Amino acid sequence: MDVNFQFDWSAAFGSIPYLLPGIPWTLLISFGGLAIGFFIGIFFGLLRISRLRWLRWPAIIYVEVFRGTPILVQVLFIFYGLPQLLGGPINALVAGIAAIAVNSGAYISEIVRGGVQSIERGQGEASLSLGLSRTQAFRYVIWPQAFRRMIPPLGNQGIISIKDTSLFSVIGVGELVRQGQIYIATTFTALEVYFMVALMYLAITWTLSIILRQLEIRGLAGQ
Repeated sequence: MDVNFQFDWSAAFGSIPYLLPGIPWTLLISFGGLAIGFFIGIFFGLLRISRLRWLRWPAIIYVEVFRGTPILVQVLFIFYGLPQLLGGPINALVAGIAAIAVNSGAYISEIVRGGVQSIERGQGEASLSLGLSRTQAFRYVIWPQAFRRMIPPLGNQGIISIKDTSLFSVIGVGELVRQGQIYIATTFTALEVYFMVALMYLAITWTLSIILRQLEIRGLAGQ
């Protein structure tokens, strides 16, 4: 088999102007979904450590369902399945943000649970002995320490969610992969275009990793 292929750098760099419009959509879906997922994660994470079984079980079911099913299936269910129940279409952007939110929320809830439970029980007991209420002890003593410990895994979840947006081209969201597919359909330069798409994802996640590392260092310095 005679393979005589040369990477076309001009085609790769020529695709950049067509790919750049996909970056804002990628960031909007990922960070919009993560922002919502963060509050979902806090809510269900705190339910997971509740002493009341009837509060723990809904959180356990939520976590197991959304961690145990692929995010691609989740976004397809939201975009194609829910409209049948609701009687109307769902915007592709809304479906993408919702999928990131419920999926990341399940993982973040476990991060929250682990972070809170990693704080020594004696600190809570000492806070109560000083006259703080349970709410005050959690707010001023437990949560600040737990949140600092959550920063690395939260950062990892953020990077995962950014990469997950690449799957949402299946519902027509104009993120990076979708922009690349549209450009490839007219230029037939799949290798070069997907190479640039990969570099753009790497640039986004690498930048986020640097920012999170600085936050982690500052958090450790503040302890």
